[in-house]
Amino acid sequence: MNKTDLINNISNNSGLTKRDVETVLNGFLDEITSALSSGDKVQLIGFGTFETRKRAARTGRNPQTGEELNIPESNVPAFKAGNKLKEAVN
Repeated sequence: MNKTDLINNISNNSGLTKRDVETVLNGFLDEITSALSSGDKVQLIGFGTFETRKRAARTGRNPQTGEELNIPESNVPAFKAGNKLKEAVN
């Protein structure tokens, strides 16, 4: 399912217009992005938690040349599923 499919499904199930659903969904995604960018985490009880994790610096290799590279430390987004979501999937 992609974003358009999600908007269509929510619109059909809620009775809201596609434009309204798209506005809410974009706002939701923007807020999660903003929170993660500032180092906060977003916890939706039962669904899951969006957070950032530090990825340690490491040595990599260019597969074309074999040259070793130093890859700096970085923050990466992560999602941890909540119990209700895990139960629904299983």
